Amino acid sequence: MSKLGQVRGIIFDMDNTLLRSSINFQMMKKHVAEYLIEKDLLPVGFPIQEHTTSTMIEHVKANGMPEESYIEVMNMVVQHELIGMEGAGLESHVSELLNILKTGYVLVIVTNNSYKAAVHALETTGIHPYFDLIIGREQMNAMKPSPSGYLAAKQHFPQILESEWISIGDSWIDGRASIDAGVPFISYGPSGHLMEEKGITPVAHVDSLLKLLDYV
Repeated sequence: MSKLGQVRGIIFDMDNTLLRSSINFQMMKKHVAEYLIEKDLLPVGFPIQEHTTSTMIEHVKANGMPEESYIEVMNMVVQHELIGMEGAGLESHVSELLNILKTGYVLVIVTNNSYKAAVHALETTGIHPYFDLIIGREQMNAMKPSPSGYLAAKQHFPQILESEWISIGDSWIDGRASIDAGVPFISYGPSGHLMEEKGITPVAHVDSLLKLLDYV
């Protein structure tokens, strides 16, 4: 793994990597699935447990989702996000880590949340000024696990070489998106088993954000 001097850009996931939000992802997924089944956009026996809300929505989009249904679904998602972002706190050591990184690295957030909800949460928690670019779902062609957001980050900073990026996130969808964009991925938190199940091999795993400093 690269050591100091060879990494110049770091892409962060937001929820449960930087922010300890209380978005009820299971309830969000349940509401979206019920809506899609009711509208005959998903079959009744669809394996919901194998999907995230974003992969479920992308599946339906790929099969031809009416624009009005997409708008309705995304409005449902935004409501869940805004409720879950109220009172969001920071993961341990976030401020300390960002203070160390802010002068030497380009720092980017790629999140499946709406740009508006992301900026609001980052401003509320006081870490918005640390980031050079925030990519929400409106800035991507498709949500994670698509690599679209990571590719957009790389294109935005052409002065940073392919080999000078790394990313960190807590979910398998972060890992899949990052690796497919050619960005080495570091996993954070207790998600090792699911990563393995989804065929994702991070270059490292950290249980504390400060340990990221060992890899930059």
